[in-house]
Amino acid sequence: MTPYPHAPTVEQLVTWELPLDPAVVAAVRAGVSRQLYAWGLEEAVFTTELLVSELVTNAVCHGAAPITVRLIREHALICEVSDGGRGSPRPHRIRGCDEGGRGLFLVAQLSRSWGVRHTSTGKTVWAEQPLP
Repeated sequence: MTPYPHAPTVEQLVTWELPLDPAVVAAVRAGVSRQLYAWGLEEAVFTTELLVSELVTNAVCHGAAPITVRLIREHALICEVSDGGRGSPRPHRIRGCDEGGRGLFLVAQLSRSWGVRHTSTGKTVWAEQPLP
């Protein structure tokens, strides 16, 4: 099941293939920013960059290659990060002194909805935002 009702058109979709390398996070943030400006969604840049950063970081740290990022502009703005890992990301309780583990908490707070789809090659974590 996908979080959108039908396949997006080429104009509504952008995809990036990423290496399993933490250094890609800055580059994908820049790509997200450029794409949102091209779509006229400047108001969504900050939040979307943060969502994608958290999802890509999670995939790099806890997933497996290959990593794919998709932005879909349709009834909403959907960010998808797919990786070859089989595990399901789960938010967990964070103590004040914890240095990490806040990524999915941020995703849940910044998105209208989010979830995980398991595929034959791994999983896709998606986050949906309303269009500005």
